[in-house]
Amino acid sequence: MPSADAQARPWVARARAALDALEHIVNGLGTSVLALVTLVLLIPVTALCLIGVGLPLAPLLVRMVHTVADRERARLTRWGPDVISPGPPPARLADALRHRGTQREIAWVALHAIAGFALGALGLTIALDTVRDGLFPLYWYLLPDGEAVPSLGLWVVHDVPGAFAVALLGVGWVFVSVALLPGMARLQALPGRRLLQPGPDTDLALRIAHLTATRAAALDAHTTELRRIERSLHDGTQNRLVGVNVLLGAARRALTRDVAEADAILGRAQDAAESALADLRAVVRSILPPVLAEGSLVGALTTLAANCPVETRIDADLPGRYASSVEASVYFIVAEGLTNIAKHSGAEHALVTLARREDLLRVEIADDGRGGAAEHGGTGLGGIRRRVEAHDGTFTLASPAGGPTTLMVSLPCGL
Repeated sequence: MPSADAQARPWVARARAALDALEHIVNGLGTSVLALVTLVLLIPVTALCLIGVGLPLAPLLVRMVHTVADRERARLTRWGPDVISPGPPPARLADALRHRGTQREIAWVALHAIAGFALGALGLTIALDTVRDGLFPLYWYLLPDGEAVPSLGLWVVHDVPGAFAVALLGVGWVFVSVALLPGMARLQALPGRRLLQPGPDTDLALRIAHLTATRAAALDAHTTELRRIERSLHDGTQNRLVGVNVLLGAARRALTRDVAEADAILGRAQDAAESALADLRAVVRSILPPVLAEGSLVGALTTLAANCPVETRIDADLPGRYASSVEASVYFIVAEGLTNIAKHSGAEHALVTLARREDLLRVEIADDGRGGAAEHGGTGLGGIRRRVEAHDGTFTLASPAGGPTTLMVSLPCGL
């Protein structure tokens, strides 16, 4: 029979997810207000442009639309997969209005100003009604006669039992919040994720900028790897070899005094040499695991899963072999991901899924832990992103408070 803690964990996770969703709904309400102001200005300026009066204001309004859309892109990027800006609209008004990105941003402004504002206001109202009714017994007696009513205004409270009845209504609002707020947050974000992503006709300059950043990430990852190897050799192997050298010198001097002492020192030197050799092997394995050269990628990942403290299952559908650099990257990504799960997630189970989709190798690492993983939290996720971007791949992390956490990576197959 499951423990009380195991039974309570899903409810705690849902409560955290509801609070996380409320935060995003409130932030979305802020961008929807900006979109509403923009829409209010956009309608009369468009009408004035039809008679030629509003044309001087049109370029300024187009830039305002783009600025508000970029605020929404930043909000959505903080919550989930990156939403990349296609860059500022063209300088000439005619080109800007014909630009596909500008048209999509204007459509988003209209949708978000109405639907996003309505969802944001509704979500905030639900949260405020939850607090208002839940705390009603603490302040109802301070209200004027006839105004001590619950959020729905169903009755007037005159005594303590009535106040606690309102508190029960607040408990009901808690269940409504947990059930509705996550879905409302996703629905509020949907227009932005559909309309604000750069389209297939994105300016070539954006692609060049992305490739430049990818090259920089590859160089950074290479430099970081060299520094790691240097530290490993300096702090481990080199120190042990220095110890071997010192012990051999002591043994050589002891030979003239006491053969037994010299033999003991040589034994210690041999142990130190074996330790240095083990450290050197570990460094070599970290550069390119021999298990990849000796066997398949799936076999290497199965070994990783078997050594992970968290119960891990490998679900792989990988026909054939792939470029050694791709297989090594997948190996280290999974190794780092499982290390993070074991150290930080508190998870009981993990699942690693690998599949090839056309020319992409997709890797998904999921766990049932507490969630809340962040790239900049010192968990090594930033290093995973740099390694992925070095291959011109994509990295996505979904880890709401309360879990679950899912890390998704797509890499070109390299064939």
